Amino acid sequence: MRPPIHSTLHLIIPALVVWAASTLAEPVAPTPAKMALADLLKVQATVQMTLGKVRPAVVAIQTGDGTASGVIIAEDGLILTAAHVAEKPGRELRVVLEDGKMAKAITLGLDRTTDAALMQLKDTERKWPFVIVSREVVKAEPGQWCFALGHPGGFDNARGVVLRVGRIVKQTANSLQTDCVLMGGDSGGPLFNMAGEVIGIHSQIWEGRDENMHVSMAPFLRSWEDMKSSRVIRVWGTGSGGFLGVATGLGETGRLEVLEVIGGSPAQQAGLKTGDVITALNGEVMTDQPQFTNGVRARAAGDVIKLRVLSGSTEREVDVKLGTKPKEEEG
Repeated sequence: MRPPIHSTLHLIIPALVVWAASTLAEPVAPTPAKMALADLLKVQATVQMTLGKVRPAVVAIQTGDGTASGVIIAEDGLILTAAHVAEKPGRELRVVLEDGKMAKAITLGLDRTTDAALMQLKDTERKWPFVIVSREVVKAEPGQWCFALGHPGGFDNARGVVLRVGRIVKQTANSLQTDCVLMGGDSGGPLFNMAGEVIGIHSQIWEGRDENMHVSMAPFLRSWEDMKSSRVIRVWGTGSGGFLGVATGLGETGRLEVLEVIGGSPAQQAGLKTGDVITALNGEVMTDQPQFTNGVRARAAGDVIKLRVLSGSTEREVDVKLGTKPKEEEG
């Protein structure tokens, strides 16, 4: 019988529990060490509760010259993986499911710039196990707990999928850095938040323990239709994320002002004008231009953002559906 995937957690936590039991009898205020232990036990319980739901959707991928990982995110068998795993559209690859059974999949489109790719299991009539993709890219913030799943070294029926628990170290427009240690064969596997939603795809394996890089969901969300149509994204012309169509900067009063509105842009269609002051994005108070730019870039084309705008003495809320930025493609 295969041991439970969380068995390594039990090797670490019980010793801490014994220590806690011997000290909690004393009527003293909680120490930072005890609060840290409580946090760890809470993380362990959350991961154990979530793991059984997401594990069946994690697959091993046989690339011909090696192995990689992926995750099914739709009932019809759509898979997220890394672009360096897929390599190009139209490749037929073998996918190994949790129970060891094989299935065939075809690579779809990919974004070479960010290492994002889609695959499709050929049997689309079957109801495949799947997980949910987080669309709230900006919520994957440094310090938050997360866990990585994958098949390092290839599929091993006796071992099963491998779990690593850690925290987010850094977030950029296209990637996440964590201390969830990755190994060869993990590429293309999923990074989950504590709710069991996919927030990243394993991309680069570096030497340092905290230098594990994952593609965030931003590249997937913004180029979803292109990749499903088997296109290869090479260069994004004007940065990442959805397109709003405004230039902003801090005015003399220190507030974030609209300096220019591009004709025909989503911003113009929503009624934004030069001189407007943007005070909040999706409820988050805006204090400077980089904060606002990063907030927009972290959201995909088609997403609706809510802006709080001050025009003169009148404040209003504006819903804006982000557009698609120009890009260069091949295929």
